[in-house]
Amino acid sequence: MANTPEAKVKTKIKKMLSTYDCYITMPIGTGFGCAGVPDYLVCINGHFLGIEAKAGKNKPTALQDQHMTNIRRFGGYTIVVNEDNFDELEKLLKDLS
Repeated sequence: MANTPEAKVKTKIKKMLSTYDCYITMPIGTGFGCAGVPDYLVCINGHFLGIEAKAGKNKPTALQDQHMTNIRRFGGYTIVVNEDNFDELEKLLKDLS
């Protein structure tokens, strides 16, 4: 993984997820993949969770927002994580596990 600010957020998310008993995948957003899908798709204790990583004040794109809206529409959970809210992700993971 590159050493960009967003890559650092992704690395920390991956490390946090590794402490939970859950299914994790990182879909490819280009080429044969589907653009706009959250960076991490997680199944934890029967709950579907989409995690979008951002750095600084960056916000999800309109396409990313649409994917997250659809996940929530069908009963899943989503969260946008940056350097400032890892505690929110930790709380959500604890609540879902």
